[in-house]
Amino acid sequence: MDRSLFLARLLGPTFVAVALGMLINLGMYESMIAEALHLGILFYLSGLLSLIAGLAIVNLHNRWQTDWRVIITVLGWLMTIGGIIRIVLPQIAIAVGSTIYSGRASTIVAALITGTLGAFLSFKGYWRRA
Repeated sequence: MDRSLFLARLLGPTFVAVALGMLINLGMYESMIAEALHLGILFYLSGLLSLIAGLAIVNLHNRWQTDWRVIITVLGWLMTIGGIIRIVLPQIAIAVGSTIYSGRASTIVAALITGTLGAFLSFKGYWRRA
């Protein structure tokens, strides 16, 4: 199977599940996000996992094509950079996270963006030929 399809099939449903979880359990996710921004070990572990996943994607799929596949590459780089920032500059990452997730509307917007991206990647991975 093509790496792009494999990663779309992996990331797409995961993003859809996360988005649905956020929208269905909005209050719980807001609490979890707030806690994660204040508990050092959770923040560090999320950075470490993001860095590992991002590097795996970038090493498997560093394709800068002018089609939908570039989304996977960009996600890999964003995960890598985000992980590095959370590990090396946690104060900055916490400040940015606190600003982004400052209210209910921002959590809803994040969920909708994540869900849309997940649905798109699922569609590309499962229902269409690349």
